[in-house]
Amino acid sequence: MKSPLPCSIEEFLLAQNLLPRSVVVEHNGEAVAPSEFSKRQLHDGDRLEIVRIVAGG
Repeated sequence: MKSPLPCSIEEFLLAQNLLPRSVVVEHNGEAVAPSEFSKRQLHDGDRLEIVRIVAGG
């Protein structure tokens, strides 16, 4: 599912059915704190790396 740009990282994650607190995000090569997800805007051409946190034992 695509989210219209510009949008926040939080909006993008929710559009992808990802809970913001269950992932680690790198935006254009810079780690982003979860507290910044709603403030950081994504634009066409930006690069995201998203790693899902999985608990296990």
